[in-house]
Amino acid sequence: MDKNKYPIGVFEMPQMITQEQITTYIKELWQFPYLLEEAVAECPPNILNLTYREDGWTIAQIVHHLADVNMNSFIRCKLALTEENPIVKLYEETLWATISEARDFYIASSLYIINGVHWRWYNLLKSLSPQDFEKTYRNPQSGQTVSIKQEIVKSVWHGKHHLAHIKLAKEIGIVSRIL
Repeated sequence: MDKNKYPIGVFEMPQMITQEQITTYIKELWQFPYLLEEAVAECPPNILNLTYREDGWTIAQIVHHLADVNMNSFIRCKLALTEENPIVKLYEETLWATISEARDFYIASSLYIINGVHWRWYNLLKSLSPQDFEKTYRNPQSGQTVSIKQEIVKSVWHGKHHLAHIKLAKEIGIVSRIL
């Protein structure tokens, strides 16, 4: 396993997710925007252009990607709550990261999005009953059914995964040739 690609390890869904764990995951989702802002605080463009490995995303691309993926995760939770096991729309995250706006050094807009989405997501999740966390959506590509509780477990891991990438990029300091 490439330690730079998966600095916290490859994601593994727990077999069982308790209500106590769900409460912890919700708190971690709440804290994520603050941890991200701390990780990128006072990063000038030359730092935002750093990556954690050859052909990896820059810090700026990671921040924009996190805005994209968190919006999608929040929407998937809302779809699962309001529809019966809906099929969700997938997107090509790798291609999204190459669009010019996703390579821009101005990351404040994505930080605002993440902050807003997490505020709404946190308030939504706090209001759910234990049964609501069992509601699901379907991935059209794999056919897999994903519950809201699984979505938040995956989202917490994903945030930690990319925070570790940002830390690595600041330590290793490989200048990206992507931009």
